[in-house]
Amino acid sequence: MTEVIARQVQTHLKPHPQIKNILAVASGKGGVGKSTVTANLAGALSKMGYQVGILDADIYGPSQPQIMGAYEKPETLEGKFKPVMRHGIATMSMGYLVDVATPMIWRGPMVSQALQQLLNDTAWPFLDYLLVDLPPGTGDIQLTLCQKIPLAGAVVVTTPQDLSLIDARRAIAMFQKVKVPVLGVIENMSLYHCPQCGHQEAIFGEGAAEFIYAHDGVEILGALPLDRAIREDSDQGCPSVFCENRSKIRGLYQDIAHKMLETLSHCKKDYAGLFPKINVES
Repeated sequence: MTEVIARQVQTHLKPHPQIKNILAVASGKGGVGKSTVTANLAGALSKMGYQVGILDADIYGPSQPQIMGAYEKPETLEGKFKPVMRHGIATMSMGYLVDVATPMIWRGPMVSQALQQLLNDTAWPFLDYLLVDLPPGTGDIQLTLCQKIPLAGAVVVTTPQDLSLIDARRAIAMFQKVKVPVLGVIENMSLYHCPQCGHQEAIFGEGAAEFIYAHDGVEILGALPLDRAIREDSDQGCPSVFCENRSKIRGLYQDIAHKMLETLSHCKKDYAGLFPKINVES
């Protein structure tokens, strides 16, 4: 593990005092496995020795409580929520605060305000990285969130099919609009591995990540298989990177995490904390 350096956030925002780098994990389209990727990517960073957290920003459909196997309501400390710790990762989600069957019938401004409260009213420990599991889409809610959260970078998750590819490129354009560096794209469900015969097939097509790299210049962080084990682990509340018999899957996520951090290392550093505080008195 190398020393973690805070990277520059949007010019109109201040870095979070407890968190060196906040990274968004996004998808232009729902159903591409973004939340599962977020949890496993956080797990890979944690296993590399970093202090990691997850903020579940999908207010309408929070998935992290299920994936991380955490269901209890968070405690409060001096008016702030204590993050729920699972697998060594600090987590916060609207799913901890409302009943699982309660629909969140909120308009955009309420969602944006709720997320900002989850970020700022949580007593986060000192973190190297906080991964924000953004809601799918590129509408007003997503755009507002990206303007309000001090982000050091973003990762976009897609599947190889054309429908996902189109929306992934929209997500990339959204981050570029708000001046957030796109660290790379992860192609999920890239190949199906038959557990019986070992046959591999590109069920959802192929070449999406390569297309994005060729046309948008966004790095390819890696490809993940369509594997039943990943789904089963998430349903059981234990991301695959923490399962002893998932060494191959764990290796894929660790490779992606390494490449993501390598790309992040080329982003501008945050120098705000280096300047002295100047008081002007008459």
